[in-house]
Amino acid sequence: MSGLSLHCEFVQQILTGFIANEVRKTGFSRVVVGLSGGVDSALSAYLGAEALGAENVLALLMPYRTSSPESREHAELVVKQLGIQSDVIEITPMVDAYFERFPESDHVRRGNKMARERMTILFDHSATLKALVLGTSNKTELLLGYGTLHGDMASAINPLGDLYKTQIRHLARHMGIPEIIVRKAPSGDLWVGQTDEAELGFTYEEVDRVLYLMVDRRCEIPELIAAGFDERFVRAVLAKIQASQYKRRLPLIAKISARTIDRDFRYPRDWGK
Repeated sequence: MSGLSLHCEFVQQILTGFIANEVRKTGFSRVVVGLSGGVDSALSAYLGAEALGAENVLALLMPYRTSSPESREHAELVVKQLGIQSDVIEITPMVDAYFERFPESDHVRRGNKMARERMTILFDHSATLKALVLGTSNKTELLLGYGTLHGDMASAINPLGDLYKTQIRHLARHMGIPEIIVRKAPSGDLWVGQTDEAELGFTYEEVDRVLYLMVDRRCEIPELIAAGFDERFVRAVLAKIQASQYKRRLPLIAKISARTIDRDFRYPRDWGK
C-alpha cells in the first residue's frame, strides 16, 4: 500500500532531529534505551546514536530467567555495531520475589510485571545519569493497545510512535540494522514461545493495512469492507483501538477549576521561554 511506503532518508532526518532537539532543549544530552533484541528497540538505539553520538546512548539489557538467549545475542549485536555503552541487569530476582506471594498468577500478570520492572530500571538510570528514556513503542502497538501501561509504553520521548510496524522494518533496513533482527518474529519475550502475531491473531502486515486506512485515511467500516477486508477482522481491530484509548493519554483528571491540566492548560513544554 503506497500510504505505508516511506522516504526513509527523509524520515531518518526528521527522527534524528527530533531526538536531538527534544533531548537538548530540556538540558539533557544523553538517552537510555531498553534493548530487547527486537527491531523496535534496535531502531531507537540507532536513531539515538546518530542524533546524539554513540557515547551518549546507554542500552540496558534486562533479561528474565525465561528470556530467549537469542534476544540477548541480538541486543549485544546492536551494542557492538553502534559502539554504545551497555549494561545487563537481570530482573528475575525482583519479579520472582513479588510472585512468591501470588504463585497462581498467569503469564499476562507476569508479563506486565516484567515490563513495568524494566521501565522502573530505565527511569532510575534516567535520574542517575541525567539521560532521558527513549521510547520504543510503534504506532501499530499504540493503536491496538498492545503494550503495558507504565511499562514498555512509557518513555520521555518516543521517535517511533508515528511509524507502523511495517514502516519500522523499512526504516530499519535502510539504517543497516542486521537482517536477522529485522526479519525475526516480533516478540516481547515475556514467556517461552511468545510471539506478538500469535497472541494478536493476525500479522502486522495485515493489520497495518487496515489501521492505515481506518486512522490515517479515516475510512469507515463499509468502505473497508468494500475494499476487500473481512468485516469481523475490521470490527475486531476497531474494538481494540476503542478499548485501549485510555492507554494513549495522560490520566483523565476530573475537572474542578477554570483551568485543568490537559484540558484548558495545554502548552508545549517550552511555553515559558
